Amino acid sequence: MTETLEFPALLRLIDERSAAFRAAVAAAPDLDLPVPTCPDWTLFDLARHLGEGRRSWAATVAAGPDAPGRISPEGPAAPRERAALAAWLADSTRHLLDALRDAGPDRGCWTWWGTSQSPRTCGAVARHQLQEVAVHTYDAQLTVGAPRPLPDEVALDGVEEFLSTCCTTTAGWPHGPAAVDYHATEGRSWRQQLSADGVRADRLPGPTDAGAPDAAVRGTASELVLSFYGRVPLDSLDVEGDRGLFDRLAEWEPE
Repeated sequence: MTETLEFPALLRLIDERSAAFRAAVAAAPDLDLPVPTCPDWTLFDLARHLGEGRRSWAATVAAGPDAPGRISPEGPAAPRERAALAAWLADSTRHLLDALRDAGPDRGCWTWWGTSQSPRTCGAVARHQLQEVAVHTYDAQLTVGAPRPLPDEVALDGVEEFLSTCCTTTAGWPHGPAAVDYHATEGRSWRQQLSADGVRADRLPGPTDAGAPDAAVRGTASELVLSFYGRVPLDSLDVEGDRGLFDRLAEWEPE
């Protein structure tokens, strides 16, 4: 896959989405508001999760490619006082960005993805971190009654990042060979190929260049990403062809 966001843009957008998350938290009348898209979590729980996660990945990036696994977060626990929480969140983002900037995009890094199309590098970690921060920012905005679509720049890369990181594998697809297309209304499309050799995804050069798929889904890039992460139902998008393919994909857990 080509034309992905460059490393400086990833760092800039992580910073921007993190600031948007803090703004949503600051707008909340109560940190104990329930998060509709994260059952059993309050807004404070979400903020603590976001901050601890960025600190954990900062430590993992800093540990280098020989780290045995994801490193536990370092530093103070999330404070409940509003101003202190905002400062702690900002510091968490700074730790992550500093670690990524010091490492650079090409250095190896431990990742939980092993046989996907995404490399095990700090650049790929930054790319996935942007999506985590962006989706959780949507969660926080929804909680305070002001949900916003993911910015186009973030969402378009997010469709591709999800397909290449979370949905590709060398494990054999246990059903018949199939092709699934994903169309962003902003003008970009991808095809996912499923076979006994595994699953991979590639950007389509044009809407009719690769033959008809077995199933397809169309929506804005933001809607596609939010559906991938279970924030909006797939059926709220335009689904064509074999709807059951998406169910089989969601249920499949390759070893």
